[in-house]
Amino acid sequence: MLYGLIDCNSFYCSCQRAFDPGLKHRPVVVLSNNDGCAIARTAEAKQLGIKMGEAWHLVRNERKLSDVRWFSSNYPLYADMSRRVYQVLLDYSPRVEPYSIDEMFLDLSGFSDSLHAHCGAMRQAVQQITKVPTCVGWGPTKTIAKLANGLAKDRPELEGLCDLTDPQTRQKFYRNVSVGEVWGVGRRLLPKLHDAGIRTIEQFVEAKPALIRKIMAITGLRLQAELQGESCLQIAEMAEARKGMACTRSFGRPITTYDEMHEAITGFASRAAEKLRAEGLDAAHIAVFIQTNRHKRDDGWYANQFSISCEPTNDTFTICRHASRLLKQIWLKGYRYAKAGVMLNDLAPHGQQSTLFSMTSTKPAHETLLAAMDGINQKFGSGTLFPLSAGIKRDWRPRQAMLSARYTTRLEEIMEAQTW
Repeated sequence: MLYGLIDCNSFYCSCQRAFDPGLKHRPVVVLSNNDGCAIARTAEAKQLGIKMGEAWHLVRNERKLSDVRWFSSNYPLYADMSRRVYQVLLDYSPRVEPYSIDEMFLDLSGFSDSLHAHCGAMRQAVQQITKVPTCVGWGPTKTIAKLANGLAKDRPELEGLCDLTDPQTRQKFYRNVSVGEVWGVGRRLLPKLHDAGIRTIEQFVEAKPALIRKIMAITGLRLQAELQGESCLQIAEMAEARKGMACTRSFGRPITTYDEMHEAITGFASRAAEKLRAEGLDAAHIAVFIQTNRHKRDDGWYANQFSISCEPTNDTFTICRHASRLLKQIWLKGYRYAKAGVMLNDLAPHGQQSTLFSMTSTKPAHETLLAAMDGINQKFGSGTLFPLSAGIKRDWRPRQAMLSARYTTRLEEIMEAQTW
């Protein structure tokens, strides 16, 4: 078995550049929800000293950053661009496993004779079709492929491609690369490995299994085996079943009235139910939480959550009704609320958990209405149709002052070509 990992470079920023050629050589930064802090940066932005997590309001007026283009997070665009990258990869690998929105594992078995050329062509196709630059690494295990990808990204001399299939090539890198670069070795474990005298990947691979198990338990032994070339992690044939999902937001301004909070919770519940139906799932447990700003405790601190078990459902109106009841249980007047959310758990395929005594299963009329709502929202964008109780104005929504167009998911925001 041969594994590959393709990673999209500065993915959120690359998605912005894909639709604006004028950004090609300019520093670009994408901000978190509420235009809070930097979560993606191009190489040009990094060279200017912009750090990951840097607060926008603290640096936006610095003279040296006058040429930076700042963008609000545009998650519908990024998700659709990730889907497009996935579709391209299916032409180059029989199995593709999304690991995150910008990383995907590949089954490269059968391409060993021309692997470098094959991965180069795949990378070029992604660039040509989606305009998203990538790096590709490959090896006999997932962990080695992940390491190879990191090397391809960090070392310009590799030109975006890194082959670690040869044990001697791996040994050369293992001797000089920090164990902290290994997938699964986080900040918590790194000091413990250092205390045990393990600083390089070579030292990790050659360490006694008993020592590795003492520091990292069975996970460490699997990691050690993977780095030795023994595959312990397979390409997933299908995504793991969800155990839960959530719809949460930080507000653009504090919410102080029950009516506005009810609008927010209803909107979150409606969106969560829509996601349930899209994945063919029911939820049998619903939770609602609200909280004030933990960084402004002088305004008063309050956080609470309440949940119930219910008959399995994906009916928007049923979930909204439950969420409204839960909100009443935890609402306290007199606070400035900064964040809230709806969480759905005990998920199972739709209809699988229904019982003879179910009293809240979706009625045929509701099913027709929900199908119509979903169809319209899929065609014209999520949020085109929603329950009136979710509010119309909703000026408490997260700040997105620098939001780009949703070029691929909103018909009215599609790019227009002009002729001269």
